Amino acid sequence: MAMKKQGGGDKRRRVVLVPYPFQGHITPMLQLGSILQSRGFSVTVSHPQYNSPPPSAHPELEFHSLYDGLAGYDMSFHNLLAAIYAMNENCRASLDEYLVQLMEKEEEEEKPVIIYDNIMFFVDAVATHLKIPTIVLRPFSAIYLHSLLSVLQQSDAIFPFQDDSILEPLPDLHPLRFKDLPFPTINNDVLEPVVEFSVRSNDIRSSVACIWNSLEELEHSALSKLQQRYKVPFFPIGPFHKRASDSSTSLLEEDTSCLEWLDRQAPGSVLYISIGSLVNISEKDLVETAWGLANSEQPFLWVVRPGSVNGCDQLPEDFERVIGDRGRIVKWAPQRSVLSHRAVGGFMSHCGWNSTLESISEGVPMICTPVISDQPVNARYISQVWKVGLELEKAERGVVETTIRKLMVGSEGRELRKRVVDLKLKLESCMQKGGSSYQALDELVEFISSLP
Repeated sequence: MAMKKQGGGDKRRRVVLVPYPFQGHITPMLQLGSILQSRGFSVTVSHPQYNSPPPSAHPELEFHSLYDGLAGYDMSFHNLLAAIYAMNENCRASLDEYLVQLMEKEEEEEKPVIIYDNIMFFVDAVATHLKIPTIVLRPFSAIYLHSLLSVLQQSDAIFPFQDDSILEPLPDLHPLRFKDLPFPTINNDVLEPVVEFSVRSNDIRSSVACIWNSLEELEHSALSKLQQRYKVPFFPIGPFHKRASDSSTSLLEEDTSCLEWLDRQAPGSVLYISIGSLVNISEKDLVETAWGLANSEQPFLWVVRPGSVNGCDQLPEDFERVIGDRGRIVKWAPQRSVLSHRAVGGFMSHCGWNSTLESISEGVPMICTPVISDQPVNARYISQVWKVGLELEKAERGVVETTIRKLMVGSEGRELRKRVVDLKLKLESCMQKGGSSYQALDELVEFISSLP
């Protein structure tokens, strides 16, 4: 139970969440907040000013803004590491002050518990100073973190490597290849600071546990190896989105009119395409994807996010005339509602972890188009281990067309669909009473309640 007797009455234990302010990280943190609030905790989301989540969408949660010093800061992808370090430096005093005021105001016998995104590593110093217990949230897959740490341990043997070896297997990391490396670059000038950041952000420091948006049945081997490394309790209580409230966690305005368009399509006929909230593609890839979609003759819903194309993000001339009403293009979509729609039969995805879990949870097979970070690792497991998706080998219109047809109308696609539905049912059973995820959540609630 999350409620504890204090001074003759029930008092809710307070949990303070500190998210990293990008969509793929804010989403699971807000979902976790909703889950914990429903289990009897008072939840405050203490977030940087940048990309502040809308409090009105989550009335069950309290919100507190941290000064981050990022106004006017270059937040483009190439400057991301500098922005992360600046945010960690600038938010520290603000969080310290807030927690001191919180403890004085509430006069609680029990201190709050902080749950923070591993990228917000400044939290550890604040919590250590105030003697507050902390838990790390891992918003990505265990397979990604295991592969990342393994690569760091072997870095002298792996780097530098030649371009002609990108399809060679990584040592001791089957089925991963060099091209699936969890780094955004192989440029050695850039590699060193990326490695340094990876080490720093994945050290759990004084934290007493880790929460995972995952499940034992999906990632047992990686979770087991990581637990041996970190030697703290693990709580794989995912998928979060199946337990949380239906409130939107999107930082961008969702075009819900696409759901009406989906209502008019045949069951399982539509391919949904989205590269997520952060990734950019080249103008050439945009054009090749567009004509691959057109030539496939399959219905599709395509998210083309403003700013997601390096260069001109205009679709090819005559493209919309050629596709007519067979395709729908939006700036941003309510993804969970789209993937659960009866008309959607496939997902061409960048393979971020939230998207991966959402697609599997709805029994939707994938076409994998990974770009950076955890995406190549997730994509390789989707296609080679769980076997619920196809790898798009190159963004050329002929390859795009063939891969789409294979997924949507081919015999291979039917096999993928059967396997992903089987996996969906397995995940659902894990969340029922007696299942691993259900049990892990009960254990997490008890663990937080029992912290001094």
